[in-house]
Amino acid sequence: MKMQQKIKQLGQGMTEYIIIVALIAIAAITVYNLFGDTVRGQVGDMAAELGGGDTANSGNTAGETAKTEGTNTTYGLSDFQQEE
Repeated sequence: MKMQQKIKQLGQGMTEYIIIVALIAIAAITVYNLFGDTVRGQVGDMAAELGGGDTANSGNTAGETAKTEGTNTTYGLSDFQQEE
């Protein structure tokens, strides 16, 4: 009777571990899907730079574009399809 109880406890611990690993994997996939383009661009730039190529500062260009757009554009709720 005691041996059977011990096996159940070990199985329960393994099940909990598998659930935690699955949740972490789902979270990682979700984050990669949300930021995938940015991550791919940065990894590509790093690989090109390590290979001796020129990255053409694509990350800096995108940052400057966002900064310029953010300072020169005024947004309201109508721009985000919300009613005031």
